[in-house]
Amino acid sequence: MEKIDLQRIYKRKKTDRDIFQELMAFKVKEILLIANYYDAYTIEREGQFTDKVYGEYLQVNLYTAPRFISVASEEEALDVLAKRKIHLIVIMAGLDKQTPQLISLHLKSKYKDIPQLMLVNNNADLAYFDSIEDQLSQSIERIFVWNGSTKIFLAMAKYIEDKVNLETDTRLGDIRVILLVEDSIRYYSRYLPLLYSEIVTQTQELIRNEPENDELSLIMKIRVRPKVILLSTFEEGVAIIDKYRDNLLCVISDVKYSRNGVEDEDAGVDLIEYTHQADDKIPCLLQSHDVENAKRAKAVNAEFINKNSVTLSHEITRFIKEKLGFGDFIFKNSSGKPIDKASSIEEFKHKLTTIPDESLKYHSIRNGISTWFMARGQISLAKRLRRYRFEDFKTVDEIRRFILQVFEGYELKKIRGRIINFRPQLVNSNRYIVSLGKGSFGGKGRGMAFLSNFIENVSFRKLIPELKIAIPKTAIIGVEEYDNFIEINNLIQTVYTEKNYEVVKDAFIRGSLSLQLRQKLRSYLEIMKRPLAIRSSGLFEDSLSQPFAGVYATYLIPNNHPDLERRLQELETAIKLVYASIYTDDSRAYFNAIDYVIEEEKMAVIIQEVVGQEHNGKYYPNVSGVAQSYNFYPFSYIKPEDGFAVIAVGLGAYVVGGEKTYRFCPRYPRLQLASIQDMMRDSQKYFYAIDLERSDYDLAKDGEQAAITSYDLKEAEADGTLTYSASVYDFLNERIVYDFNTRGSRIVNFPGLLEYDQIPLPKTLDILLDIFSQAMGSPVEIEFSLNIENQIPTLYLLQIKPLIKNDFWVDIDQLPIDTQRMLMRATKGMGNGKIENIRDVIYIDPDKFNRLKTEEMAEEIKSLNQKMTALDRNYLLIGPGRWGTRDPLTGIPVTWSDISKAQVIVEQGLKDYPLDASLGSHFFHNVTSMKVGYFAIPYDSGDSFINFDILKKQETVEELKYARHIRFTAPLTILMDGKKQTAVILYGENE
Repeated sequence: MEKIDLQRIYKRKKTDRDIFQELMAFKVKEILLIANYYDAYTIEREGQFTDKVYGEYLQVNLYTAPRFISVASEEEALDVLAKRKIHLIVIMAGLDKQTPQLISLHLKSKYKDIPQLMLVNNNADLAYFDSIEDQLSQSIERIFVWNGSTKIFLAMAKYIEDKVNLETDTRLGDIRVILLVEDSIRYYSRYLPLLYSEIVTQTQELIRNEPENDELSLIMKIRVRPKVILLSTFEEGVAIIDKYRDNLLCVISDVKYSRNGVEDEDAGVDLIEYTHQADDKIPCLLQSHDVENAKRAKAVNAEFINKNSVTLSHEITRFIKEKLGFGDFIFKNSSGKPIDKASSIEEFKHKLTTIPDESLKYHSIRNGISTWFMARGQISLAKRLRRYRFEDFKTVDEIRRFILQVFEGYELKKIRGRIINFRPQLVNSNRYIVSLGKGSFGGKGRGMAFLSNFIENVSFRKLIPELKIAIPKTAIIGVEEYDNFIEINNLIQTVYTEKNYEVVKDAFIRGSLSLQLRQKLRSYLEIMKRPLAIRSSGLFEDSLSQPFAGVYATYLIPNNHPDLERRLQELETAIKLVYASIYTDDSRAYFNAIDYVIEEEKMAVIIQEVVGQEHNGKYYPNVSGVAQSYNFYPFSYIKPEDGFAVIAVGLGAYVVGGEKTYRFCPRYPRLQLASIQDMMRDSQKYFYAIDLERSDYDLAKDGEQAAITSYDLKEAEADGTLTYSASVYDFLNERIVYDFNTRGSRIVNFPGLLEYDQIPLPKTLDILLDIFSQAMGSPVEIEFSLNIENQIPTLYLLQIKPLIKNDFWVDIDQLPIDTQRMLMRATKGMGNGKIENIRDVIYIDPDKFNRLKTEEMAEEIKSLNQKMTALDRNYLLIGPGRWGTRDPLTGIPVTWSDISKAQVIVEQGLKDYPLDASLGSHFFHNVTSMKVGYFAIPYDSGDSFINFDILKKQETVEELKYARHIRFTAPLTILMDGKKQTAVILYGENE
């Protein structure tokens, strides 16, 4: 398969917050004010100018007021421009009108990209500057007149910002546009500050009515305010209307201004008519000194404002609130009479279900709903509603249902792939992670949050159209609840001093979770009624340096008792047992082995709906498995980087327990070396499921397997879940067939998935391993379940963790090795590097091995390991079959704590006792993460061997019934070639 370009397929979905952050990319932060000393004094008034400008910004809650740098000459201006990044130049023109013009031209020739505005000192000079407009326009973008208020500087800065950001912001955020066409310098210098102040104030006011989690969100939403675009001619107005018709919030126009280079008395009215031809729902406002023009405004369905009105500010406020979507949403009846109002979006949603049809029809025809939402910064929601008109629906009730569906879909889309605070109505979804408590989510929790976010930002439907990719419904309790639990139950002394896990466990079970968490869990269980997995997620777990794979506990509960309080008790008990699992013997041994301090660990808890379906009182998925992106046991033309997977029927406990699973390479799923006899011998014979009919299980007494039962494979066939998973051994013809009508033994080899491609599991795993390895920058392991729901296959990702792989490779073939000193040679194994500090070897004597006594052997190994732990000595471990298996007939069933000081582990095949490596189990993952050497010596192999004669000659430290501990006089030399999966162990010359 061709390597996938992660950057090409990962398309991070932009939330409204993302859009807000990208808006207003250009900000006026540094303003150079050029004015002679007298003109500067008239503005600054003994040093109060800067404070007043900041005051104008803070008064409307704008937190980024620009910095002013004031100079009196061209030379000073050039010096500042050479040293600082200036965003706007304001040139003051007072008594001296010629010098500012010359300075402006000179600066423009050197700094073409910096906008320049001119500020005239009084209205009397406007006639002069009008007369030289063509000359000024070579360097000055627009003239303003000083009216005694520092608000003019806010308006000038916002005018430039809106002009620069217009095209980008309308494209990114669908920002609305207020078009102001006015050629009177005196009037727009007065009008623009009023308009900006009112718009910003109203935007602030309506955003305050909407709930937000943080102040930053409120600040960013200010960026969604409408742009105010000031123009002075008919042609400029038409150009903006044509280009931004879909974004126009309103048009505010003077009556008389230039058209085709000539003053035109009808320009304003004609522009409004042109606007309504484009969209007759766009509000328009005609303004004039002549009140007679009110009639003309009414004739073109426009509002009217008298420019000379003493209540101009109030009239602007009224227009913005009533016509532009600011203020409350006023529900009106068919005659336009107010009948109700909504102050927030939540209130609007509530009122929408009860308002009369005539009111909804009234507002739908006028398309005012989307305008109201846009004013509140709900960009995506407003855009969705704007696509439709009243005529697109058959009935008003259909409109109502559609708007409510848009609300629901928008809310869900907004939180997909995110971590959201607990709300009972949202827990029954797998499109996000629900937080049940504060604090870190721990290692596994971080992995789940990453998976959730990643799935929502990669179009897996295009990559793998035949198979749905998802995570289970997931809620996480942060580590703060663990701290609360320890504190409120006075367990600090217990966890620090008590070494007996049973005592610690009993103390934890007697403890109580916080009242707030218990209330959330009760509400959670009122919604969630399918089986649940309660998983550990320690701070150190599944980290990039030391994955704590399988060290802590996971509990599965049926969650089907009719009594809610009983289900709550079971869930609480499972959570407390997960907390307590930090202090098990296995966990303490692991912490000692990696030199971590156990008291620094804290526990988050993941609560997931178990993937699967009910089958005759049993609950389990069709397939569970583990896949790794690096294969330490490749064969044929498979490369280590091709990865591998192990899968089984039923719950994943079967897979991670190291039992008889089916192993394959996702890139080459049909490549198998096993004979028919091997496949029959090694085929899965039973599976795990949750027993839904059993209610007498005891989590505290029976442990992680309390609610899990093993069933014969015949039950899966009766349930109809072997369709894709098994073949039949046709003993009459000595062949394997994919036909359940044939008599013969069932062989679990997943032909429907691996051979006939009925479900593209191998291809999917190959893609996932590739892109997740790229995303994490490390080889990875993913745990998954495949379930077929309503004939639709879904692959659920349950967990992701990094695999630790040493980048320094030892090339054994290039080293000068004395073959006479070889204690062991392996051509199948893993590990990399050189070890020269081991003298001790613990091994099972092959002459004494009895496959029925492997549990006794495990106890002997455990005893010897405890002594090595006390001495803090590492050793080489050798034994027949699989180390760490749960099936005592296939190897020695030790746990990790039983062999925690083993630095190198060797699995040996004996005659009639074949070897199958423990890949896919949690035990194996611990071996890889701690960089323990791990090798396999098949029976009667031509190129792999162990020299037991040398072992027998060494000093015996202790000899038990089956196990023997010997010690070399000099350290062994252990060489591991990670690329070629080969290893050599050399002993000293005098042994």
